[in-house]
Amino acid sequence: MTTRDYKRERALQLKSPKSNLAANASRKAARRKVAKTGAVKKGDGKDVDHKNGNPNDNSKKNLRVVSKKVNRSFPRTAKAGKKK
Repeated sequence: MTTRDYKRERALQLKSPKSNLAANASRKAARRKVAKTGAVKKGDGKDVDHKNGNPNDNSKKNLRVVSKKVNRSFPRTAKAGKKK
């Protein structure tokens, strides 16, 4: 069994054009924003969903708390779109 080089994998991931650190930071900010209201807690099995699919839109009306299963139940491609 070979050992994984996590530092190398992370460096390659960050160089990838698919890596979008700004979107990831925005999703984390949305989670923190909803956590302040008490709607989610660490380890509760819930995700903060962006209703319009845009992770940069962290307005209160665009965020909702859903189960991980519901939030991860459809493909995230431009062709697939987001179910409403």
